[in-house]
Amino acid sequence: MDLVQKVRDYAERELRPAALRTDREGVTARRIAELRDLGLLNHRSPTEYGGLAVDSATDRQIHEIIAGGCLNTWLVWAQHAVLAGRLAGLAGSGRPLPGLGRRVLSGEALLGAGVSDVRSFPRRYIEAIRTDDGWIFDGTISWVSGWGLHTALAVSAVEKDTETVVTALVEPGAGLRVGAPLDLAAVTGSRTERVILDRIPIPDRHVISRQSLEQTRFDDLATASDARAHHFGLAATVLRELAETPDPLVQAVATTWEPRVARLRETAYALADEAAAAGGGRHRLEERLATKTASGEALATLTRALVVARAGRGLAGDDTAQLHARSALFVLVQGQSPDVRRTQLAELAR
Repeated sequence: MDLVQKVRDYAERELRPAALRTDREGVTARRIAELRDLGLLNHRSPTEYGGLAVDSATDRQIHEIIAGGCLNTWLVWAQHAVLAGRLAGLAGSGRPLPGLGRRVLSGEALLGAGVSDVRSFPRRYIEAIRTDDGWIFDGTISWVSGWGLHTALAVSAVEKDTETVVTALVEPGAGLRVGAPLDLAAVTGSRTERVILDRIPIPDRHVISRQSLEQTRFDDLATASDARAHHFGLAATVLRELAETPDPLVQAVATTWEPRVARLRETAYALADEAAAAGGGRHRLEERLATKTASGEALATLTRALVVARAGRGLAGDDTAQLHARSALFVLVQGQSPDVRRTQLAELAR
């Protein structure tokens, strides 16, 4: 059985039936162990690290399936998967990796992400201060999903005088601590916390990259500006639940929207691939932003339809309609850049 089918079977057997409970109780260490057993902690790693070296199309399918099964699980796993893919790229370029990085590539270690605050520089960011043999990281990471499950975090900090972005692996034992509690209304089972780094020393051997702030923002355009696989995984789940409803009017919503979502998916992936082939950056950026905005609006419409179809039950905590509706709201603002916000608001003002 190929990997995609194994993941699909797992999502149907484990993720989807437990999605409401996971939202209430949180992603567990057992869940992470199950993903590891499937090979999903290093599915993009080179084979010399025991990885599966899957291509980007297969990776997208896996993201869709896991997000469609349980968005909380997807969020914790995706933070790791993206960073593990980045480490795999470094390994492929011949760059030496810290021992912890090699453990990530072999699927032994789960990474968390503390990289998004760079977007807010200079208003809010993690500061990197150079020392004789490394760095000091100081500040508060706004969002860390999967807290308590990680072996380490990948943290991006900015040396303000040179506007250099330093990304390093930081182990929880280094003195990280949770800040003020986050009272989230969506992805409540993702174990997302604010995490404080109080002048944490970072040895040079734990640094995985150094690059300019300008280059970091250039690279981030692909992450922030494109509609991605989890949008379409969540949409597929909502369409499925609409189609399975006995009411013909509800089924008609699914019938109407299935081809629309399929076109959005095809356009989003084609634009993202074309932009990557062209070197990234602002290539066809307005079209990519418009597609991402349309994907978010489609999710908002579909989840609203499911709430309407379920009537009062759709507001109950034990109904998937409100779970999916809250998940759609999360997707609207996740990784939101100023460009994305501008496009979203311009569309809503029409």
